[in-house]
Amino acid sequence: MGWSTWWHFKVMRRCVVMEEQVNQEKRSVRYSLVIPVYNSETIVGETVDRIVAFFEAQGWDYELILVNDGSNDCSWDVLRAKALDNPHLLAINLLRNYGQHSAILCGLQNSTGDYVITLDDDLQNPPEEMMRLINKAHEGHDLVFGRFHEKKHSWHRRAGSLLIGKLNERLFDKPKTLVVSNFRILRRDVVDRICSYRTGYPYVSGLALMFSANPSNTWVAHQERAAGKSQYDFIKLAQLVMRILFNYSSYPLHLVSFVGLAISGCSLLLGLYYLGKGLAGGVSVPGWVSLVLLLLFLNGIIILILSMLGEYTVRILNQTSSTESYQVREIVGRPV
Repeated sequence: MGWSTWWHFKVMRRCVVMEEQVNQEKRSVRYSLVIPVYNSETIVGETVDRIVAFFEAQGWDYELILVNDGSNDCSWDVLRAKALDNPHLLAINLLRNYGQHSAILCGLQNSTGDYVITLDDDLQNPPEEMMRLINKAHEGHDLVFGRFHEKKHSWHRRAGSLLIGKLNERLFDKPKTLVVSNFRILRRDVVDRICSYRTGYPYVSGLALMFSANPSNTWVAHQERAAGKSQYDFIKLAQLVMRILFNYSSYPLHLVSFVGLAISGCSLLLGLYYLGKGLAGGVSVPGWVSLVLLLLFLNGIIILILSMLGEYTVRILNQTSSTESYQVREIVGRPV
């Protein structure tokens, strides 16, 4: 046997041993799947079936946690029936609609797996693509986001994602090359840190970035929504941006403080100008229009600043009075 052949054989053997160790690790850990559900009665049943089929085919230990976020269709009936039929499923019915991130946090707090995967209820994240997340996580990453080859979202959803990505860079130190999505896998220690963070306004992606040490991306497929339409409209995107800004940063306060300081400086200069003009005897009675316009402008700025302070005050009050961002109405099933 030549030297090169021997070396090639040794490398191949090492690769086989490492692959077997990784496969053994995959079989020895428990996976939790968390799916927030909202008005998806026509598609969530198929989503559940494909996830179950994936894990049953692999022979891995898993639990599937379905969180009904106050749906006003028959989604809960579907989830309840699935949970009663499969001991690996846990269905949680929230009291009302609290938002996607509160529903995900509920699922994280009820999970027991060594790894937790979050995905949507509409099959835009094909369950079979979870293998890519799992493989990447077992390379040593404590947080892996699925990066889509091509997003099938609407234009306003893509624009909102771009804005939120910029906020993640500023507020949560997201690397510029890292792409955040709701299709992700988190190691247990990251999940525990997120669950221990007390807030009435959870933003799971930001918290995951805060509490992970080695985040990464892996390429995954993204499909058109199989049924229904996206619940993330312009209003919900705006609410999410406000949640990030007002609960995880002081940028709005800094902005209005800067604007107020600039206006105060301009007002001082304008006052000095008119004072000099008055001392020089150049005062004329006409000018009430400019005076009224100036007062309206300054009063508008004052109202804006007070509104901003009021928004912070209300959120601080809500957060100190109750750190629970959701209330549970009913739980069905107990994962094995």
